[in-house]
Amino acid sequence: MEHTLGEKLQHLLDEAEIRRVHIRYCRGVDRMDWDLIRSCYHPDAIDRHGAYEGGVEGFIEWAAELLPAFECTQHFTGNQYVQVDGDVAYAEHYAQAIHRTRPTSETPATDWIAFIRYVDRMERRDGEWRIADRMVVLDSQRSDAVQDESVPLANFNVGRRDKSDPSYKYGLV
Repeated sequence: MEHTLGEKLQHLLDEAEIRRVHIRYCRGVDRMDWDLIRSCYHPDAIDRHGAYEGGVEGFIEWAAELLPAFECTQHFTGNQYVQVDGDVAYAEHYAQAIHRTRPTSETPATDWIAFIRYVDRMERRDGEWRIADRMVVLDSQRSDAVQDESVPLANFNVGRRDKSDPSYKYGLV
């Protein structure tokens, strides 16, 4: 079936917006910005995150309890495969999710690295793409003890896990 230039352009715009939703989600998790995370899901969405399975508000409550235990997190997204069919789309986002634990008197800080894929059913409602159903697939994981944790250089802009992070000063939301 031959597609018009307008249809091809709309398809590319839809793919770009779906990828943007995922990147917003990762940023929201790493900054513990619950409103930003919420904006990525339809209110009736389901999240299957392994240890958590349920609705969006429950997922946010679960994450708000879990994430502060980590010194920092960083989600690095790689391949993103998107398949659009009208107002429904399917997406698979490969990611490395790095979680730095805090050191204790008995153990050093540890980087827990999960190699995961976010498998999503997306829906466009009222012109906006959001997650309707998300499943997190764990492909592998590892934990690395942090051997030599150096102190940030003087005058270095240090990341924060809330809206005091330097990125918010530039209007990123």
